[in-house]
Amino acid sequence: MPLRYPLLCITLAAVSSAASLPKAAPADAGMSQDRLRRVTAVLRKYIDKGEIAGAVSLVARRGKVVHLEAQGLADLASKKPLTTDSIFRLASMTKPITSLAVMMLHEEGHFVLDDPISRFLPEYASPKVALPNAPNERAGAGFRLVPAERDITIRHLLTHSAGLASGTAGPTFDLSKKLAAERKPTDTLAAIVTRLAGLPLNFHPGAHWEYGPATDVLGRLVEVVSGKRLDQFFRDRILGPLAMDDTWHYLPDDRLPRLVTAYEKSGAALRQLNERGPEDRNGVYFSGGGGLAGTAADYFRLCQLFLNGGTLDGTRLVSRKTMEMMTANHIGPLPLWQDRYRGYGFGLGFRVRTNLGASQTLGSTGEYGWGGAYGTYFWVDPKEQLTAILMIQLKPYDHLAIRPEFQNAVMQAIAD
Repeated sequence: MPLRYPLLCITLAAVSSAASLPKAAPADAGMSQDRLRRVTAVLRKYIDKGEIAGAVSLVARRGKVVHLEAQGLADLASKKPLTTDSIFRLASMTKPITSLAVMMLHEEGHFVLDDPISRFLPEYASPKVALPNAPNERAGAGFRLVPAERDITIRHLLTHSAGLASGTAGPTFDLSKKLAAERKPTDTLAAIVTRLAGLPLNFHPGAHWEYGPATDVLGRLVEVVSGKRLDQFFRDRILGPLAMDDTWHYLPDDRLPRLVTAYEKSGAALRQLNERGPEDRNGVYFSGGGGLAGTAADYFRLCQLFLNGGTLDGTRLVSRKTMEMMTANHIGPLPLWQDRYRGYGFGLGFRVRTNLGASQTLGSTGEYGWGGAYGTYFWVDPKEQLTAILMIQLKPYDHLAIRPEFQNAVMQAIAD
């Protein structure tokens, strides 16, 4: 018998920060209300199977929210229902915000994209590259060190092509894991980024695309250039001006009750993850690559700023030309995730679709977006003037097809 969980759908009214969202009937934005019900069905399937505890989904077109829905539970033990203002760990959906911060400073003339990062973080001068001893192996065979063929640039960091030691792949895998295991609760972003600089690179900068800690280094760049701690820069220059009042690294006390429990799959059941983060009362590590938590409604405001070419409700954070630069492909034909994201290149903080026919989801050339380690996911489609956001809390999530199924369900609902 499938499990049945509460469903909350925003139509004419909303709660908390969602109340001020611009809304429209689907038909008024060129969407089919009947077809949008397939979004509900896709997510309910995963809830009923016990694969996720719940989900919040948001779809907007032409600047108007046509679908905002909460299904399932925020916490299985207490059976607390999800609501549309529930707060989720965003993890790597923090990265586009850090990238935006970098490009704001770029517009102010502090640097150009091909400046070496060592100009601001001297510990990254003269990097060494770990070459695997066995030519056909990236890990497990040991390595030797050679000087990097070129400096690490700000562009390399924005595009994940710097070669930084990564806990996901490469000859420095074990060193990176050891570094992470040795992290202390008192470590700041500056301390972590400095230690990372002591590890060799996985490849010569610009030679490959490999996901890793590059956006943490960019977060430290923001701190050095601006003279502000990263969380304060976010609040003063991005989150505050965009009225993203529910988005924080460490949640204020009055937001904590809305934080959704994170889970992992343990056999056939979901088990609560024992990870601290947004609920930490003494946190001092303000990560540029992850760490923010927030609502779907808040993140919609960021997505709409991107879609509008850098402006929202009369507030401009970056120019239209900067958004064009951020959403262009900067890595040429380099594959993403060993070609798992076929049809995509990478811009300055986002994956960018370059080949519609090569990819597995409905969409448009020029669409861009990203996701987070707990399964959160978003994209912006300028051609269709559409943004969509999925919020779940499952780690790891990538054994599920929930992201592509969600995207296909959203895009098939376009009706004009």
